[in-house]
Amino acid sequence: MGQVLNPAHQALLRITVLSVAFISGFAIMCVELIGGRILSPYFGSSVYVWGSIITVFMLSLSFGYLAGGKLSTLNPSPVTYSLFFIVAAILIFPIILFSNGIMEQVFLVIEDPRYGSLVASVALFFLPTSILGMISPYSIRLLVQNENHSGHVAGQLYFVATLGSALGTMATSFYFVLWFEVNQILLGTILTLIAAGLLVLAVYYLPQRSATGAGQYES
Repeated sequence: MGQVLNPAHQALLRITVLSVAFISGFAIMCVELIGGRILSPYFGSSVYVWGSIITVFMLSLSFGYLAGGKLSTLNPSPVTYSLFFIVAAILIFPIILFSNGIMEQVFLVIEDPRYGSLVASVALFFLPTSILGMISPYSIRLLVQNENHSGHVAGQLYFVATLGSALGTMATSFYFVLWFEVNQILLGTILTLIAAGLLVLAVYYLPQRSATGAGQYES
């Protein structure tokens, strides 16, 4: 059963979706760049290591796009959407706790920095990045109310998410790594993603929800 929203509430939810899509793009690049710092004590920071990290992030995002697109066809809901952010945050947290232990075990088995860094990257980053990848296609489904405007909506969404990625890259590489420890940056990313998920829920459940609104988000 779909929740019917009044036009003002629907517009607010639309702005919220674009805002948190920006945050997801920022978070993806923040974690990717920090990944190089995490792997470097065991595998170095050569082009092989960065190639492994980029490969794993690209693959995990591609699986996330596919899964998110599929899920967006099954009664899309802002509630489900908010869970992507919260689950991604939960899956990033083990990186803080277990990254050294995981890399040590991988290094003992695979000393070659090419394949060792690849396996370690999969173990550490594949799941949270896949969940983050689900956000963009699901965002488009929540934003599209008219098929005639779907191309414009997709372009707008990817502009916002890519802008977030660009600023996340710059902020992390220029400033965060100078100001904070790796685990502090990861913890900040976790808290930001949780806040984004809770923001979506808060906006969706505002009292302004109406049973007679002109627009509708399905749940």
